Amino acid sequence: MLTETLRATREKIVLDHFHDEVAQQWDDVLSTFPHPRYEVIATGVVHDGNAAVRGYYADTRTAFPDQHHEMIQLRHSDDAVICEFYLLGTHLGPFGSIPATGSRFKVRMTAYFIFEDDVLVCERIYFDVLTMLKQLLGGLDFKKPKNWLLVVKALLGARKELK
Repeated sequence: MLTETLRATREKIVLDHFHDEVAQQWDDVLSTFPHPRYEVIATGVVHDGNAAVRGYYADTRTAFPDQHHEMIQLRHSDDAVICEFYLLGTHLGPFGSIPATGSRFKVRMTAYFIFEDDVLVCERIYFDVLTMLKQLLGGLDFKKPKNWLLVVKALLGARKELK
């Protein structure tokens, strides 16, 4: 049963988790899980365990070193805290197979923080990949020939990532 105390405990864990991700305090973020697990539904990738999650953090912050969020709404269910937020950042490094474009993005996302009692067991993230890709590529000046090769590489990389 979801009591007010359990609800407050879960909410604190989630808000601390978000704060520590933005601050890139990875040990603190990982301390919110006994066994770290991220399921990124849009890409079909699961990062399971400490090493895999640290790799996910390294990859995403290489691609978007200034990544941060704006909270829209936080909700509670019997087994989860559900967060709607905007994820924002600048594409300054490779994002999988997609080379850096220098473009900024703002994508609406939902994350389900799944709990067993007061223990966080998974963060499950939903977002529209096409919205993000449009913003990453849309920031390029297509009139400049030097960007044409970057666009081709980015589209080929996006195709590879979406397979």
